[in-house]
Amino acid sequence: MSDRREWLIQWLRDAHAMEQQAETMLNAQLGRLENYPELRQRIEQHVEETKGQAERLRAILDNRADGSSAIKDASGKLMAMAQSFSGVFAGDEVMKGSLASYTFEHMEIASYRILIAAAEQLGEGDIVRACEENLREELAMADWLKDHIGPTTRTFLARSEAGSDAAKR
Repeated sequence: MSDRREWLIQWLRDAHAMEQQAETMLNAQLGRLENYPELRQRIEQHVEETKGQAERLRAILDNRADGSSAIKDASGKLMAMAQSFSGVFAGDEVMKGSLASYTFEHMEIASYRILIAAAEQLGEGDIVRACEENLREELAMADWLKDHIGPTTRTFLARSEAGSDAAKR
């Protein structure tokens, strides 16, 4: 693959699959997150943002008759399901989920920065605008997680020390 436009389309498909994976991962987290209401509320908000991000990417791909990649979308969802399933057995599931979410947000941030640079290079203003909107939401979520990892950790440790079943999730 040597054409710059082909690379951009490939990366857009990757980003769409990434958002599909994020939605699956976040929904799995929500399905088990019981005792951290502030975290739960922010994840619920981010699920809606993630759906919007995937839709923006799908619209870009559909407008160019390229479409998303069903194989990549399915692979991303499968990976997310496997990751979320592994958390069920962890005694510190909320902490493992926080770590995974924070890491995943930064992968998304890097992906959108790559897409923006490529789209700018190719004069694709609509792609730049869509990716900048997605990037803003990802940065906001990463910042929220950064600001709340300490309090979540302290709450987890206090509950765990007290022997509370509420610590895990």
